[in-house]
Amino acid sequence: MAERLLGQSYRLHVFDPAPAAMERFTAGGAVAHASARAVADAASIVFACLPGREISLATAFGPDGVEHGSAIRVYVEMSTMGKDTIEQIAKALLEKGIETLDAPITGGPPAARAGTLAMLVSGAPAAVEIARPLLVRIGKDIYPMGDRPGLAQIMKIVNNLIMAANTIVSSEGLVMGAKAGLDADMMMRVLKAGSGQSFAGCEVLRRAVAGAFDFGAALSILDKDVTLGLREAALLKIDMPVIDQARQVWHAAYEAGHGSEDFSAILKVIEEKNSTLVRGQAA
Repeated sequence: MAERLLGQSYRLHVFDPAPAAMERFTAGGAVAHASARAVADAASIVFACLPGREISLATAFGPDGVEHGSAIRVYVEMSTMGKDTIEQIAKALLEKGIETLDAPITGGPPAARAGTLAMLVSGAPAAVEIARPLLVRIGKDIYPMGDRPGLAQIMKIVNNLIMAANTIVSSEGLVMGAKAGLDADMMMRVLKAGSGQSFAGCEVLRRAVAGAFDFGAALSILDKDVTLGLREAALLKIDMPVIDQARQVWHAAYEAGHGSEDFSAILKVIEEKNSTLVRGQAA
């Protein structure tokens, strides 16, 4: 996403705890900083996309957090963290005169590279308009979810719960077909053309069936997101027995040591459990 902002008519400021992650940006003219606070001292609009609740809170409020920045006016939080966390961040930053946009994204790393992400956003309309020129460079379409932070988080969680469950269901179906003797490539063609198609089955697992387990997000992230989603559902008193079953599969895979692998490796977990491989000719 940051690459989509590099080399435009404004100066890009970047921070990452791993200095090597910033090297390609500084080579392209970006300014590297030693903390999130330093970025917020330099830029009036600050984007964050982070892997978990605690790091999101630290980035907002820690000693080197963006709330201490002297230039920041709009904070665009693109992480998946849940409604209560983004509301906590937005309330505290507003007391510092900083508007927060709840702006998670969906589409995965391939869409991020292509600039075709779906951009969810909720927050004050005036702040949305300030960030809009940058949002449309990062993604293809902006989907307004409402005028208060938290609503975009719920939409992102709904999306991720459905995708996570679809990935398990698609993996189990493909394993069944392979064990019965169906050709893996032909199964993928039929799923793409038929009523069983889904992004999980036809895009995420398509690469896995070809032998490339590299869609771009760690399995631990899926385990975190599904657990977060079920917590939000419980707060709303929504019963989700099927998605809860899918969560158990994701969490078992995480507990078995697959957390650092690409989340498409869930197919390997289900293959191993059923003594079957689902691989096309490319693999």
